[in-house]
Amino acid sequence: MLNKSGMGGYDRSLTMFSPEGRLFQVEYALESVKKGTLAIGIKGSSGAILAIHKKLSSKLMDPESIHKIYQVDEHIGCAISGLHADSRILVDYARVQCQVNKLTYNENVRLRTLVRKLADIIQQYTQYGGVRPFGSALMFIAVDADGPQLMTTSPTGRYWNWKAHAIGINENQAKTILKENYDKDASLDDMKKLALKVLKKTSEDELDPELLQIAYVDAKDKQFIIEKMEDTKALYESLE
Repeated sequence: MLNKSGMGGYDRSLTMFSPEGRLFQVEYALESVKKGTLAIGIKGSSGAILAIHKKLSSKLMDPESIHKIYQVDEHIGCAISGLHADSRILVDYARVQCQVNKLTYNENVRLRTLVRKLADIIQQYTQYGGVRPFGSALMFIAVDADGPQLMTTSPTGRYWNWKAHAIGINENQAKTILKENYDKDASLDDMKKLALKVLKKTSEDELDPELLQIAYVDAKDKQFIIEKMEDTKALYESLE
């Protein structure tokens, strides 16, 4: 018999399906992402951007020590949401795969190839006993041979390609705003402004401009760049 919660102990095993076909441990990992830092990603003909607002658990913390956006390769970067330590392991794996591809084929890896490899590893941690799912999701941007790219991973092992997307706390509200304002022909600056507006409108607290972070890949030079804090702050303060 199922207990009062309807789980009947099925949430104690990673590899055991409930009668409803659910894997509760994987669902818990998804909840971890939904409680994580909100990350915004947008792509268009001019390139792709990422935006986040760092959260400090203590006023004594050094903001420079908090990393929510990472460079993965010269043309690829990602933002993370969920358990930070889990994300760090996946970012390191992604970086190694970029170098393996470069050494093997003497060319930059396509983002779809990289994300698929990463998703394969994540999926393995949903079907073997003695491990737990990764409690994090990654949002990647790149400009590769296929043009500007925006892709995400999930603790389930699934991955998607997006025009604009949000992961983390208040993601549904953020996605609604993105859907209403998305323009594939927007400039990089306009995409940055839209991302900052989304962060501002969905935040439960007033944003600290010095804790905002933006990264982008321009479709022309295909280089991943994390924007200087001063530039991001000025752009945020210019919003209407």
